[in-house]
Amino acid sequence: MEKKFSRKDIEKFDGKEGRPAYIAYNGIVYDVTDNLYWIDGNHFESHSASVDLTSEIDNAPHGEEVFEGVVKVGILED
Repeated sequence: MEKKFSRKDIEKFDGKEGRPAYIAYNGIVYDVTDNLYWIDGNHFESHSASVDLTSEIDNAPHGEEVFEGVVKVGILED
């Protein structure tokens, strides 16, 4: 069974002070803690962990294929 996260739940996973860094995209919660493009919960000074980034993908220089190698930790409940 997949772990379910509310938006409030993922706010705890900001990647700061040793905490894991989680983001959500299209209803899936991903762990980006050890991803080379996410340092201390920050993605190129453009995005922060602990949020749903679904609406941001249209402004990114990449598509959703970047999530293929990222660890899924659960699903986002609305």
